[in-house]
Amino acid sequence: MPVVVVPVLDEAAALPWVLAAMPAGYRALVVDNGSSDGSADVAVACGAQVVHEPVRGFGAACWAGLVAADPADGVVCFMDGDGSLNASDLPLVAAPVLTGSADLVLGARRPTERGAWPVHARLANALLAAEVRRRTGFPLRDLGPMRAARRADLLALKLRDRRSGWPLEMVLGAAAAGWRVTEVPVPYGTRTGRSKVTGTFRGTARAVRDMGRHLAAAPHRVP
Repeated sequence: MPVVVVPVLDEAAALPWVLAAMPAGYRALVVDNGSSDGSADVAVACGAQVVHEPVRGFGAACWAGLVAADPADGVVCFMDGDGSLNASDLPLVAAPVLTGSADLVLGARRPTERGAWPVHARLANALLAAEVRRRTGFPLRDLGPMRAARRADLLALKLRDRRSGWPLEMVLGAAAAGWRVTEVPVPYGTRTGRSKVTGTFRGTARAVRDMGRHLAAAPHRVP
């Protein structure tokens, strides 16, 4: 049974819909990253397992969820808990990993609503994805938050980023380890509430800065 790590910071309004859409056979593991709006209580009421990560940061929350996942689950999926992604699309992302045809699959976001993906955030993502393609050869157009891989493989990468660079560090680590990496399109809608990252220029700049450090440290071309 795949486990779905859902990092949250004040997403109480979105969580009921997010968790209700979880596909049969997928178990939600919500990582509360210091919410003040009762997100953890909402997740428990919806039947999700909840772990608490007091260290703020997207990577810190994702890592806590990965470590807390049951080794028996095998495959770990990740997705945002803000309502922008639909959990019903998880089987599309997880399928190549479950069948053994890929080691890491990313959900390439396809906006379904006007304003779902702010222009400044979309441009920053496109530039980063282009650099990743150049360095790794992976056919990626997005470094999106919905993704799937095997738990043991992810732990073996020994990811260290605990902030916004986590998604890129995972892809670069996968390249260095010789993984098969691909993406599948997933619908992307308007999130509930205001984004802590893509909703502001400051948040986007912080994410780009965090990811830029990984690009600077990586080889010009990962073998």
